[in-house]
Amino acid sequence: MSSYARQFLGLMEKPDVESIEGLSPAISIDQKTTSKNPRSTVGTVTEIYDYIRLLYARIGVPYCPNCGKKIEKQTLDQMVDNIMELEEGTKIQVLAPVIRGRKGEFTKLLEDFTKEGFVRARIDGETVELTDDLQIDRKKKHNVEIIVDRLVIKEEIRNRLAESVEIALKHADNLVLIDVIKDGEHIEKLYSGNYACPDCGISFEELSPRMFSFNNPFGACPSCTGIGYLMKMDEDLIIPDKNKTLYDGVKAFGASTMKKGDTMAKMYFESIGRHYGVDIKQPIKKLPREFLEKILYGTGDEEIDFEYTSAARNKKI
Repeated sequence: MSSYARQFLGLMEKPDVESIEGLSPAISIDQKTTSKNPRSTVGTVTEIYDYIRLLYARIGVPYCPNCGKKIEKQTLDQMVDNIMELEEGTKIQVLAPVIRGRKGEFTKLLEDFTKEGFVRARIDGETVELTDDLQIDRKKKHNVEIIVDRLVIKEEIRNRLAESVEIALKHADNLVLIDVIKDGEHIEKLYSGNYACPDCGISFEELSPRMFSFNNPFGACPSCTGIGYLMKMDEDLIIPDKNKTLYDGVKAFGASTMKKGDTMAKMYFESIGRHYGVDIKQPIKKLPREFLEKILYGTGDEEIDFEYTSAARNKKI
């Protein structure tokens, strides 16, 4: 074990035996004394997991999740052919993903690209001019993609597309990101000079330890972010009796005596009811589903005017 791992292991006297055979080695750790992080396990604390991730990254063989074929390196011609299969007239951006999930300001890097003649970049999904005074938080992880070219798919662009893809591969460690703009939506396709499925067109970057880490965004489950469980609302626990009205109280809002006083919950419910034209005096089971979802999950970007009348001062706010 490393010195870091040994500090969590209790010191024990050596047993009065010369050797023990036939027993598998075991490690027992009281997790409460080491870390309250739900991602912390015996494997992470003892750093055994670090070696497992390294092992998978070095000897692992990637396969396509769609067709099951072995993922192999993709040539420049294969990438261009796959991109040219897009519908004619489709707008695309050729991006070089030079930074992926790393902390820093990257001032020197962006200055170097400016000197090379690049004009624009996309930082964390936002397009910026490289000549602007860019302020990047060095304490947060960022994605920086240099915009190499903007094209419209048609047969005569093949040579220009090949040159742009080659430039992107050169600056982004054999990676190129194609941003397909269709019907106002952006669809991204990652191509790799390292690993790609020739049939499905799915590309991967070279295997690395962080891809097998639930502590890293590139390896963690996108749904639970590596924690292993999801926090969701159970409507049956929040509203155990749907025969009652919102005035009878909802557990989530702690408004069990709402009809007896001028509570904030009463103000919220009545204002939302007025906004959507819904009578909240009827039983909850008769409320429109869309309205109930607004109550439980929020109204998103839609703004609602709330009016609160204080019983003590008889004053509207």
